[in-house]
Amino acid sequence: MSGGVDSSTAAWLLKNKGYEVIGATMCIGTPDRSETGGNRCCGFSDIEDARRVALQLEIPFYVFQFKEEFEKEIIDYFCKEYRDGRTPNPCILCNEKLKFGSFLKRAMELGADYVATGHYARLEFDEGGGQYLLKKGIDRRKDQSYVLFSLRQDQLRHTLFPLGEFQKEEVRKMAFETGLRVHDKPESQEVCFIPETSYHHFLSERLKEAITAGPILDREGNVLGKHKGIPFYTIGQRRGLRLAKGKPLYVIGIDREKNAVIVGEEREVYGDTFIAHSLNWIRSQDMASPIACKVKIRYNHPGAEATLSSMGGNALEVNLKTPQKAITPGQAAVFYDGETVLGGGWIKEVMKS
Repeated sequence: MSGGVDSSTAAWLLKNKGYEVIGATMCIGTPDRSETGGNRCCGFSDIEDARRVALQLEIPFYVFQFKEEFEKEIIDYFCKEYRDGRTPNPCILCNEKLKFGSFLKRAMELGADYVATGHYARLEFDEGGGQYLLKKGIDRRKDQSYVLFSLRQDQLRHTLFPLGEFQKEEVRKMAFETGLRVHDKPESQEVCFIPETSYHHFLSERLKEAITAGPILDREGNVLGKHKGIPFYTIGQRRGLRLAKGKPLYVIGIDREKNAVIVGEEREVYGDTFIAHSLNWIRSQDMASPIACKVKIRYNHPGAEATLSSMGGNALEVNLKTPQKAITPGQAAVFYDGETVLGGGWIKEVMKS
């Protein structure tokens, strides 16, 4: 329970269905929303909101202390990815390593059979294949299957997603009619452990001397300007380049070895081929022949038709039918067959045309 309307309503739904429900939340040492003014989760006031909802539902409540795990698995990863010129997705790692990792383990130690969350996704068991299938949530605007792609079968078999069959408006209505005190609580928006709207100050404090200014280059290697440090730039970025060249320029690449930011015109931000590695397959795949599917290259991406070809060594080449904007190393590429998540991996390299 995060203290928000989704996880609170999920707890109510399960209790209403006859489950023996235990409320629990993670304390990861993040700044409180009352201190930062932003809509973040997992602060101390959120823990208190979760505690009050548990009291209202008359269920036991626990707080699991995972500050050290969060620092090691999420914050260190976040900083390292930006330092190396990639754009991280900490929510995916938090789901894999903490919510369905350390948290699930602790829940099992309490005697729980499942961990239920407020994610908008669905789980089905495929009797023929003997495996769990992860599917998109009914509410397409809120679907969170993308950030769950890295979960394994041993995690999914102990997981429940009570909200997957509902629209967000239905969830708020249920919470209101049930009298849950958090029915109108704003959703968390920013990265939970970043106090400010921008992550630049956070990275500056964490990385310090690892951030150095360097050249902004065009694709031919001509110096066009100077950047403040590659952790502050990401593929597709236009603002903050401070270049007056008479036409809009975008970040099209980051060269860590040269400490350089590469820029070009908007058309150069598009690509149609990339390599994904560190793959996780939720639905078992035979990679003997290319696989046709849809791929999402970031959370809010609508998905694009693609063909997957194995490269061996837990990597594959993704060929897009239509070029897509800002394919970004460090982000997840998640593969879909209709509503079902086949699996996914991490974007390693975009192939230059």
